[in-house]
Amino acid sequence: MNKKIKSKLKDIFLRYSVLVLLSIFGIQIFYFIFKPLTIYPSYFLFDIFYYTSLFGDIIKFPGTFISLKIIGACIAGSAYLLLTILNFSVPNIKLKKRLKLLLISYFAFLIINILRIFIIGVLFIEKLSWANLAHQFFWYLGSIVFVILIWFIQVKKYKIKGIPFYSDLKFLYKLKQ
Repeated sequence: MNKKIKSKLKDIFLRYSVLVLLSIFGIQIFYFIFKPLTIYPSYFLFDIFYYTSLFGDIIKFPGTFISLKIIGACIAGSAYLLLTILNFSVPNIKLKKRLKLLLISYFAFLIINILRIFIIGVLFIEKLSWANLAHQFFWYLGSIVFVILIWFIQVKKYKIKGIPFYSDLKFLYKLKQ
């Protein structure tokens, strides 16, 4: 087995080891990191347009009976994990570029997520009849669509040639023959 093949096998092993560890232990890390990064900017954004107060993960609107609790699903830790999985399951990306892509994707999703929380919150505050429908739509479908869009934009912009998982499986299959 030549050096190039050994290097590719080592790369596959390292990337998928990171993914396994993150999938088992890492989801809580995403929630730990992104909970305050989601709650505080959301609160500050609401506070620009409405008089608000923050109590832990609850944004209250004094003078009304409205409060918004930002729960784990609002933080969308699994979306950050999915962005990480997409990133690490593609071969032939140098570490510096891989980390840059991760940070850009995390930041993009964070901004979209804060805006999503704000828009849905405004719909509830303004008592629009379709607020609950919008909330359900974004809860079940929105985060997945945003993750896929972020990934496809990065693939196009940074000219990523590999296909998550498939490119590695194709390499391993060719090795077997």
